Amino acid sequence: MTALGPFLEALVARTDAPARRAHDPVRFAHRYTLAPDQEVAAFLAAGLAFGRVAAFGAVLERVFEQLDAHGGPAQAAMALPATLEAGLVPLQYRWVRGPDLVRVLEAVGRCRTDLDALQRGGTAREGLGRLVDALRGAVVARSLPWADQPRGVRFLLPDPRSGAACKRLCMLHRWMVRPADGIDLGLWQRDPATLVIPVDTHVHRVARFLGLTERRDASWRTAEEITSALRTIDPADPVRFDFALAHLGISGDCRGERREDVCPGCALHPVCRAP
Repeated sequence: MTALGPFLEALVARTDAPARRAHDPVRFAHRYTLAPDQEVAAFLAAGLAFGRVAAFGAVLERVFEQLDAHGGPAQAAMALPATLEAGLVPLQYRWVRGPDLVRVLEAVGRCRTDLDALQRGGTAREGLGRLVDALRGAVVARSLPWADQPRGVRFLLPDPRSGAACKRLCMLHRWMVRPADGIDLGLWQRDPATLVIPVDTHVHRVARFLGLTERRDASWRTAEEITSALRTIDPADPVRFDFALAHLGISGDCRGERREDVCPGCALHPVCRAP
């Protein structure tokens, strides 16, 4: 795997991070300069980061318009005034409805001062599990038992111990833990070496092309396998390659197949096994 190192480094070097950030959900956290606002914004942005970027981005714009009208994400989450609830309730993105966002936002507000401490210690999976347990507990304390929660609420707070890749939770973890570099925020105290890569369609596909995994399922085991392979290249910070790998697909530069009119310009071309 170490032979892939120079090619992955070249991919990172060629990725125009500031330009790509404008098309990444982390951009919503970068609207704010205060850490509490960035933290709450990151939770919401990561939670809705599924499907088409343009589609969930449009909904997030409307969410943050409401939050900014109520003092910003952190203040809005802690106070959750009735006028904010009224503004969020009509919103919907696929199966996540406005009331689902309200419940999760309230839970984040109630747990916000403990979020960093909750995820420390143990593996990334264990830390994220404790984080989700606390947020679920905050939801249940104000409403229905967890099994009776709406689909949207359950989707926004997945269990990393279920075996699923939990891409959005791992992406949130990367944003919050990796050192601030213009993309990630570095707000939580944890060793970046312990992070697990967020596996979406783009990362999974490119990882298979590079031989980082042979697994076909987007599971936690697949995410761990890819991370383990990247750790042989950068033991201290294996997930730092994630942004460049993901945006290779998001940007359309990787078409998912060998194309002689496209592929030769890619930094990974010499080691890619795309069909």
